[in-house]
Amino acid sequence: MTNMADTTHISDSSLSRRAFLSTTGALVVSLAAPGEWGEASANTQATRPPLKGDQLSSYITIEPDGSVVAYYGKIDGGQGLGTAIAQMVAEEIDVAFERVKVVMGDSGLTLDMGGASAAIGVSHGGMMLRRTAAETRHLLVEMASHKLGLPVDALAVTDGVVNAKADSTKRVSYAELIGGRYLDNKVKWNGRLSNGLQVEVEAPLKKHTEYKVIGKSLPRRDLPGKVFGTLEMVNDVRLPNMLHARMIRPSVAGAVPVKVDEDSIKHIPGAKAVHIKDLLAVVAEKEWNAVKAAHALKVSWSESKPNFPGHDKLHEHIRKAPIVKREFQRENGNFEDGIKQAVRVIEGEYEFPTQSHSSTGPACAVADVRENEATIYTSTQKPYDSAYCVAELIGLPKEKVRAVWMFGTGSYGRNDQGDATADAAVLSKHLGRPVRVQYMRHEGIAWDPKGTASVNRSRAGLDASGKVIAYENISKAFSRLDSNTRETRAADVLAGQLLGLPLNRAESFEIPVASYTFDHGRLGWETIPPLMERASPLRSTHLRDPYGPPILFGSESFIDEMAAATNTDPVDFRLRYLTNPRDRDAVRIAAESYGWQTRPSPRNDQKDGDVAIGRGIAFRRHFSTFIGLVAEVKVHKKTGKIELLRYVCAHDVGMIVNPETLKHVIDRQLVYGTSRAMLEEVRFDANMVTSVDWETYPVLHTPDLPEKIEIVLIERPEAAPSGAAEMALGLVPAAIGNAVFDATGVRLRRVPFTPERVKAALERA
Repeated sequence: MTNMADTTHISDSSLSRRAFLSTTGALVVSLAAPGEWGEASANTQATRPPLKGDQLSSYITIEPDGSVVAYYGKIDGGQGLGTAIAQMVAEEIDVAFERVKVVMGDSGLTLDMGGASAAIGVSHGGMMLRRTAAETRHLLVEMASHKLGLPVDALAVTDGVVNAKADSTKRVSYAELIGGRYLDNKVKWNGRLSNGLQVEVEAPLKKHTEYKVIGKSLPRRDLPGKVFGTLEMVNDVRLPNMLHARMIRPSVAGAVPVKVDEDSIKHIPGAKAVHIKDLLAVVAEKEWNAVKAAHALKVSWSESKPNFPGHDKLHEHIRKAPIVKREFQRENGNFEDGIKQAVRVIEGEYEFPTQSHSSTGPACAVADVRENEATIYTSTQKPYDSAYCVAELIGLPKEKVRAVWMFGTGSYGRNDQGDATADAAVLSKHLGRPVRVQYMRHEGIAWDPKGTASVNRSRAGLDASGKVIAYENISKAFSRLDSNTRETRAADVLAGQLLGLPLNRAESFEIPVASYTFDHGRLGWETIPPLMERASPLRSTHLRDPYGPPILFGSESFIDEMAAATNTDPVDFRLRYLTNPRDRDAVRIAAESYGWQTRPSPRNDQKDGDVAIGRGIAFRRHFSTFIGLVAEVKVHKKTGKIELLRYVCAHDVGMIVNPETLKHVIDRQLVYGTSRAMLEEVRFDANMVTSVDWETYPVLHTPDLPEKIEIVLIERPEAAPSGAAEMALGLVPAAIGNAVFDATGVRLRRVPFTPERVKAALERA
């Protein structure tokens, strides 16, 4: 290893960890002293300084060979974030993309940056690593300046090698400067973790005109392992002395085990029932024996009468249910005064169903709980919060639970991965051995936390000229935080609720996050009591794009209703009430790219045929992401079947890191949004969820995909990056519904748009 005295021109091997000064008084760099951290040949917990928000080495380190490691405190839910983060770091630190490694989601190696949420993987976590990479480069160049005896502005960097601009033979590499050791410099940290964590540095970021790596469509790093089956996923984890577990759930919601007949599984080798308060599981040395024991175990359950309203009567229940909390989240002018001044009032109501995360595979997790520490292997999108939850469940300090995130079968929103992780931890503590919990298909749909059903109602007041002078949009729904989306507390998961721990629910929903401007506006929401307080299969939480489909289906459909009521083209109507240039561009570019012809909806020239074709548009702004989506459909009037002919999506995310990956992310979420718009609805009766498999909870199949999906990226390299992982999908139900109205003159007011429901709507008209 290069001697530290050689790389810094300082001979004192007991160099202080504080920053030292050059003869000019300028800050150069400070290294972790050899005596304090030892000869660090690899970035491991044994040699790396403790994680601290104000420590540069908590974000970026240089390996002995000069390659770079970026420590990303979020996760990649399948949208290629690992590749994008490597590009951002490579750009600022001037090392080849191939030589940047991204470590993510491991609480023992990375700071808690909040896991995944709100599509801020690039705009939040990515920008922090970009800043710290820039600062690392800045410090390394100053070190090279000392080493080479040249001023900083006389130096250039190419792939981790600093050389004199005038003489390329005068050079020194990052590996020679610091490889394998750690920069001991501070960054300005705001003292917070999770999504609130922010850092500032002195080094400026590159201008977009200097980009060499950002903006290129480099291949995703995760795909080969997924395609060829070589990627180790959480389902593949096997630990010495590990037990396999299956959870036992009641057939009637709310029932708890009263008596467990352990003799009923004694014929199964190694099978054992584990009954802790109201939590019940079976374990075995071999997984198949755990599966057989789960089927064979005889349990007497308490009597329970949940009296669920059933999915067919759910929206009527929502309308009549008492309001727990009402919040007007955005107001301007005075809506009540405005509506009184109107010469015409328009009203509309829309219904959205309960939906499951319906991940590709059911949840899986492994926990290894020891006397004074624990490790969890999880694919939840919030591994840090899951570790905090487990710590509370098993009675350990937070810092003693390490979460190791791995790819799994799906983790968007708040699905059941956190529940499986908590189950595994409780069982591991009780049994004193590592435990792997694998849910079954019926659990993955029937027992995952659900996306809430809602009723969205709107009112608008028009003056004599047809101008909208008052607008109100109110959603009424179950709270999206009935099961807290961050899963930080013990009772945020099924295990904690079954063990009787205090509930951690909160009241919240959301408003349409758009930017239409009316003289008098009021946007708000109302929440109602949950259908069951504890351990409910219908507990509600975040489903991917929680601010999207349940709200935008109503709001963007009603925007179209107002356009039709005023005999205005839907695009022109939106542009009339949008003032921000980026809002307007998203709508305009989507329409132009589609080939939109200006006219009001509906067409009214297809009344006599069995088939009708129409187009519809929907718009949203979410944070600093701006999206316009046009859908073209063909409606078969006799059967009610909707054929999806074409989507055109104009998408403005600011700075684009990887255009091809971004297009794929948008394309896939449009497909997912189509499944939710056309097919997905959790069915349940008075006692229990009855959607338990792909027949009772159907999802989109390949033959029903849109025939053509066109993504138009609006490039703004000078703008800060925003999110893209979920925003486009929220527009799909409204865009389809508006297209059906354009084709037939019939407004669809309930999702999903099954042929039976569409046919009934056409017949009523």
